Amino acid sequence: MKIRNILGAGAALVLAASSTLAMAETKTLTIGYVEGWSDSVATTFVASEVLKQKLGYDVKLQSVAAGIMWQAVATDKLDMMLSAWLPGTHGEYYTKYKDQVVNYGPNFKDAKIGLIVPEYVKAKTIEDLKTDDSFKKKITGIDAGSGVMIKTDQAIKDYGLDGYKLQASSGAGMIAELTRAEKRNESIAVTGWVPHWMFAKWKLRFLEDPKGVYGAAETVDNVASLSLEKKAPDVVAFLKKFQWASKDEIGEVMLAIQDGAKPEAAAKEWVAKHPDRVAEWTAK
Repeated sequence: MKIRNILGAGAALVLAASSTLAMAETKTLTIGYVEGWSDSVATTFVASEVLKQKLGYDVKLQSVAAGIMWQAVATDKLDMMLSAWLPGTHGEYYTKYKDQVVNYGPNFKDAKIGLIVPEYVKAKTIEDLKTDDSFKKKITGIDAGSGVMIKTDQAIKDYGLDGYKLQASSGAGMIAELTRAEKRNESIAVTGWVPHWMFAKWKLRFLEDPKGVYGAAETVDNVASLSLEKKAPDVVAFLKKFQWASKDEIGEVMLAIQDGAKPEAAAKEWVAKHPDRVAEWTAK
């Protein structure tokens, strides 16, 4: 009888342990992001902090390349990503994996690429560069071969910007050139995109693109694995509501990181300063 009781107690302990492990497993999430994308870092770390603080999840973040990120979500190796640029930039990935993922909507609307200038310059459209000598027939770009650089080469042709040179650089190099021009109040055109922290640091605007070379505005979407709905319905509810109000809102986080804050620290500070926004996303 005692042996039977001991065995019964042992089985109960095993079941309890198994149940505890299962609960712990369901409270763990993995999110992919792209390290070199300031918007991806800011969005992912803020969402992670909210999921930890308000929904009680243990969140694991994985820095991966964009293509691997899509594949990992589609094959259930990652639970979600918050960096899906659609319909254009990641259109090929979405076409390939759309039946293996779920799109829960945008976290940022009106994302776009194009030519960016300081607000003080006279030029309003890309075509204005043809007759504005203050730009010295130079456009400062980022890495050669990137999407915005390819589009800018096309823009130089389509707008007849004869003599203009697209200077390949890096994200840091482009920012350095912009910083120098701002200090001297000089005209400069750089390749760029929204969301980006530079819009929180300086007064900038896109040159209008009447020919549509750079394409229409995009959204940055919350995309998850097929299994997330069953695994974590409260997280799905969050993803459906999680959306930045403006480029300035996400810019606050991106600029803090750019100025030296660790992403996790910047995210914690933002969440602490904006309880009303967090409540809109979580109802908590």
